[in-house]
Amino acid sequence: MLQNVKSGISLLSSRLINHQSPDGSWRYGFIESGQTLDAAAIILMRIVEEKQPGDPFVQALAERIIANQGDDGAWRVYPDEPAGNLSATAENYCALLYAGFDAEAPFMTRAYETIRKLGGLSGVDSLMTKFLLAVIGQYPWPRWFPLPLSIMLLPSYSPVHFQQFSGYARVHMAPMLLLGYRKPNFGLASIPRLDLHRSSTKPEDPYGENEDASSLWMRHFDRSKLSLLQDWLLALKKLPLTGGFSSFLSQKNAAARAEQFMLERIESNGLLYSYATSTILMIYALLATGYERTHPVIRMAMKGLQSQIFQRDGQRMLQNTNSTVWDTALISYALQEAGTPADSPAARNAGAYLLSRQHTKLGDWKLGVRHPLAGGWGFSDINTINPDMDDTTAALRAISGMKDPRYEAASSRGLQWLLSMQNNDGGFAAFERNIDNPLLLWLPIEGGKDAATDPSTADLTGRTLHYLGHTLGLTARHRFVEHAAEWLYHNQENDGSWYGRWGVCYIYGTWAALTGLMAAGEPAEQPAIRKAARWLQSIQHEDGGFGESCLSNRVKRYMPLAASVLSQTAWALDALIAVRDEPDEPIRHAAGFILQNLDSKSIVSSYPTGAGLPGHFYNRYESYSLVWPLLALSHYEQKYGASPK
Repeated sequence: MLQNVKSGISLLSSRLINHQSPDGSWRYGFIESGQTLDAAAIILMRIVEEKQPGDPFVQALAERIIANQGDDGAWRVYPDEPAGNLSATAENYCALLYAGFDAEAPFMTRAYETIRKLGGLSGVDSLMTKFLLAVIGQYPWPRWFPLPLSIMLLPSYSPVHFQQFSGYARVHMAPMLLLGYRKPNFGLASIPRLDLHRSSTKPEDPYGENEDASSLWMRHFDRSKLSLLQDWLLALKKLPLTGGFSSFLSQKNAAARAEQFMLERIESNGLLYSYATSTILMIYALLATGYERTHPVIRMAMKGLQSQIFQRDGQRMLQNTNSTVWDTALISYALQEAGTPADSPAARNAGAYLLSRQHTKLGDWKLGVRHPLAGGWGFSDINTINPDMDDTTAALRAISGMKDPRYEAASSRGLQWLLSMQNNDGGFAAFERNIDNPLLLWLPIEGGKDAATDPSTADLTGRTLHYLGHTLGLTARHRFVEHAAEWLYHNQENDGSWYGRWGVCYIYGTWAALTGLMAAGEPAEQPAIRKAARWLQSIQHEDGGFGESCLSNRVKRYMPLAASVLSQTAWALDALIAVRDEPDEPIRHAAGFILQNLDSKSIVSSYPTGAGLPGHFYNRYESYSLVWPLLALSHYEQKYGASPK
């Protein structure tokens, strides 16, 4: 087994080194499992750039959408989604109409009938989809949007204010609130309104223009919770606000604040916060505000979106962002763990690239930190203001072996930033500190816990502990390490697993928690650690691999996948290696599965294991079928290299 492991390490290392770009980075695809971004891009290009249906760019995106339609006429956001995804199917169908495909074509009629069977446009359950359909006239705007635009102006002493939402939520909410206020219709006259709504039988709603519009939108907004917002607004009337309450919370002022908020967070390539989704909403919101299609901000945003087009196997697709910093940091570290010297050309070039991407500007994260100092890393190569814990620890691991004053200074700044971001509960979140106000869950927002807040998570806390312990040698003797470990113990599931927020899902969280706890010096005999290891062994497949469905992310419990997946098997193997002194049968079996499937081109290597928005958005990292197996096999060799087994 050990010789085969070494051969696998050599093979994977060679493949990765051969894929390195001249600037030292690795540029693998960060691919949406569904095709809704491609659909949104097609419609936007037709409206803003007035591209014609036959345009090669439009057609290339449309071809990927068509290629991924299911035999039942539906589209899915992950391969084993039990039924077709109505939101994705509706968006893709509309996009294909905008791309010029005949509604009578067989694949179009199948899609149309599938939308009807799944409930029609009235049954769409994605708030993002409703906005994208509403701006082209395929979905009705209510007369009064349930979440008021004035929330942009709530002061910091309010029980809830805009800055308490997660950074990801804020950059989507600002344009959404503007659109809900302006209610534009940019639909092309050549595209007829779809007759796919079911009549409402509910009583008339005071918030909507008519009962259909109100009932369609109010499904995402708990009416019983709207009174909470009203109470806060009434309370503000009693405060001595300059200019009076009406002036302070006027829709005009709120609209100006939302516009300013977006403009101040545009990256150099034109994207809002580096995300395609928020940028698409921003473009529509600015157009609704009165910007011309030729305005420099609009033109730069469109160029930025086109820069995120990724091509692979003859298909073009729009990435929500790119994963260049993340991939480069992970791969450089994995190669070094596999034996590639820190002073090798591959590691040196990667280190130089990562050094150039360390953040030097303060972002929104500074509001939760007493003495903010920039020093983190972001996910993509265009991200300069939105660092995150995962990328920061990944970059710090990758440069830890660089013997150069520049890297030592960068590591010091990165560590200081990282420790300043620890939440009061001891855990670590993704982007900001203490963005977990429980009152937000009382607001009438769809998927509030997953989208509106940025709480401590097992994957981020575990990965941070791993860096602090494995790379820096810190243990629970240090209070901040002990506090993070305590958070993990208190948030373990009853079956022994941990839920991972940014990967799929319980395998991911359990791997991060176990490797983090062990790196921090926790004993393998600790009951929680033993329980987690038993849980992992209990879900191992007969072929030795591990596989978990994206459905876990939506139902919040472990849901097995029939197939085994390379990245998930590597996570489970790495976790078991961390807690086992000898390579027992489950470990050898998992390693064997990885070695036998390194050349697989099936679901084994392509299943999406990156989590975005539960039930709506999942991603496939092209690098994951290479980097995680390399890391797990390297740890196998490191720990068991002298073992006769």
